[in-house]
Amino acid sequence: MATVGISGSINVSKIDKTKLIKGEKGMYLNITTFVNLDEKDEYENNGMITQSTTQEEREAGDRGVILGNTRVFYTGESQGASSGSVPQAKEAVAEDIPF
Repeated sequence: MATVGISGSINVSKIDKTKLIKGEKGMYLNITTFVNLDEKDEYENNGMITQSTTQEEREAGDRGVILGNTRVFYTGESQGASSGSVPQAKEAVAEDIPF
């Protein structure tokens, strides 16, 4: 089976806090990820991460806030080893998180 490794990052200050969903095990945000395996942008990204929208919002022309970017770092068979390194996030300090 073919696999694709995708890493991404989001700018949490762009999150519309009204879209956060309280669940039994925490707070959630629905996102949508767009990935183009054939092309990269000027920053070597393959796609973007947006805040998900409802059908009504999409019909009204809302495309969702762009929260960040995605980058394909591996394509191949599921038993294969990664062909690139996964970017590691810096450890977040709770006071730095804007919500």
